[in-house]
Amino acid sequence: MTTTFATAHAPRTEESIAEPAGARAPVLDVVIPVYNEEGDLERSVRRVHAHLAGAFPYPFRITVADNASVDATPAIAARLARQIPGVRHVRLEQKGRGRALHAVWSASDAPILAYLDVDLSTDLAGLLPLVAPLISGHSDVAIGSRLARGARVVRGPKREFISRCYNLILRLGLRVRFTDAQCGFKAIRRDVATQLLPMVQDTGWFFDTEMLVLAERAGLRIHEVPVDWVDDPDSRVDIVRTAADDLRGIVRMWRAFAAGTLPIAALRSRYGRVA
Repeated sequence: MTTTFATAHAPRTEESIAEPAGARAPVLDVVIPVYNEEGDLERSVRRVHAHLAGAFPYPFRITVADNASVDATPAIAARLARQIPGVRHVRLEQKGRGRALHAVWSASDAPILAYLDVDLSTDLAGLLPLVAPLISGHSDVAIGSRLARGARVVRGPKREFISRCYNLILRLGLRVRFTDAQCGFKAIRRDVATQLLPMVQDTGWFFDTEMLVLAERAGLRIHEVPVDWVDDPDSRVDIVRTAADDLRGIVRMWRAFAAGTLPIAALRSRYGRVA
């Protein structure tokens, strides 16, 4: 299935290929956001599909969310959607990982929504432990953590230092209790996402942090899974620019909380959690 979203908030279907007759609705929709990933995309999608087909006991879907790629990524994603059952391709005409997740999650019919980074730095063995508490109803949001006890991480000292500093700033500035905001390995229940996503403003890399901070302030249950994670040496993420954008996001949220402009109380009341 191939779908084009003109913007994150105004989806438009360009082309669709019907699911096979009798196909069961997915319990889990795993989104892989991509931008110019022609080298890694096919290998990653096939690896995720093989893992889920062998280890996940429920129907699933894999959604490749293309963030306005200008290389062969759209063609590869469309071909994979035609060849592999349970794989679909969504095309967005604007960049932004947060924009892609917002668009796809908001339109998904699966009760459990997740996303993985295309480099698959996080061991896929953590996927079932990530989503199991959401399927059971025990938790509302689940995150992979490279900083939780039991995690095994291989990465350079620079990225390790930046990650720990960022999470320390979060704990001091916004008083969060979760340990790792940036790991590209997260899941959320659809009913919770429906209420939470309209509050999330960021369309880029800060999307994860903003969603988690809002969830915690609303008293939602956040489940953390220690993960095995190996740094991708070919990562094209601009660490300095991303860090600067994240700091601006933290300041924006701090001001919003101080002014009382976010409707957190309504979300907390709806789900009956204790903050």
